[in-house]
Amino acid sequence: MSDEKHSIAIIGGATAGAEAADIFAKQGILTVVFDQNPRPYGKIEDGLPKWHVNLRAKEYAAIDRKLNQEHVHFVPCTSIGQDIPLRELVDDWGFHSVVLANGAWRDRPLPIEGADEYVGKGLIYQNPYIMWFNHRHEAGYTGEQFEIVDGTLVVGGGLASIDVAKVVTLEMALQRLRERGIEGDMEEMEIKGIPRVLEKYDLKWEDLEIQGSKIYYRRRQCDMPLMGIPPGADEARIAKVEKGRLNMLNKSTSKYLFEVIPQHAPKDLIVEDGRLVGLVFARTLVEGGRVIPTDETVEVRAPLIISSIGSIPMPLNGVPMNGELYDYQDWDTGTLAEYPTLFSCGNVVTGKGNIVDSRKHAKQVARHVSEDYFKLAEDVQALDPMSSDARQSLGERIRSRQKQVEYGGSYESWIEAAKPPEFC
Repeated sequence: MSDEKHSIAIIGGATAGAEAADIFAKQGILTVVFDQNPRPYGKIEDGLPKWHVNLRAKEYAAIDRKLNQEHVHFVPCTSIGQDIPLRELVDDWGFHSVVLANGAWRDRPLPIEGADEYVGKGLIYQNPYIMWFNHRHEAGYTGEQFEIVDGTLVVGGGLASIDVAKVVTLEMALQRLRERGIEGDMEEMEIKGIPRVLEKYDLKWEDLEIQGSKIYYRRRQCDMPLMGIPPGADEARIAKVEKGRLNMLNKSTSKYLFEVIPQHAPKDLIVEDGRLVGLVFARTLVEGGRVIPTDETVEVRAPLIISSIGSIPMPLNGVPMNGELYDYQDWDTGTLAEYPTLFSCGNVVTGKGNIVDSRKHAKQVARHVSEDYFKLAEDVQALDPMSSDARQSLGERIRSRQKQVEYGGSYESWIEAAKPPEFC
């Protein structure tokens, strides 16, 4: 710490937080990464379905490489806002800046009045469902418990919704194979697709008598955000992206045998005996990019409804909200009026849940902070450089918190002991 002139705290150590830490550390900035969990992998571990074995390993390695380097200090099992008040971290610890990279862990509520009264009674949300799916076989798992239910209805339309639908069809196919004395492999089935695996056993999808799952989406299939439209794209480029989206969707539905029902917006609940047993959908029109509900409705019943319409940040004590989101003053850099030295990056701002987008935004914000903000901001100049006393005080605070959570100071040793168990 002796030669570090600036200091930064990063809240969240996953894709965005690790990317920002890497940029700061390479400039000799003292970087302290706080994470609420023992492991810093965030939604790479808890939100990316377990069949993404190679991608997960790649992202774990990238995060480890960025956090296990000179100038980076890892503080696990520490929830900012609970274990350490945000205002205290910003004002009292002595950091020149604080960067929020705490992701989007809360599901956007199903937009029907009273829907959340039926959570656990016919309705569940995507984030806890996928977390359960990934960790349910672990001996130490104590989170929420769910079931794979044939005929599940998924409300959504993005990649995460497709993952939820795939969980149902893949798991139901494996279950039917087990009933026939066949032990299938989840990873093989995800790679090859359900029909190809069934062919090995002279079976067809129809033989399994599975309803599968259906995604109800309020826009057109070509609007599903499976590929991004570049800013300023002309009509030809937009048409090309829309065609690519349809190709991706068709490939996915043919491999995993779920259905997508477009232009249906959830409107009302169907409740029987205190349980949600279906939804009323309004058919929609899409004109000029706008979704227009029509008067035509349809009732759809299902044994389980999973809402997968996007993720939003968890409320953080001390951070003002504007509806479902943090009340950002500047959406490019994630600044908050109440905290002039605080910035935000990744999914907590973008809300996209996309690894590439999260990393890209983190680079943008980290470079702004290190290359522009530190040179121009009066608040930072008043603290620059850190005095030896300030550096010592900050180091003592870091070590004290690490000691409280039994972190010995070696990132490599900690991760080796706390690494995720292999998925069963």
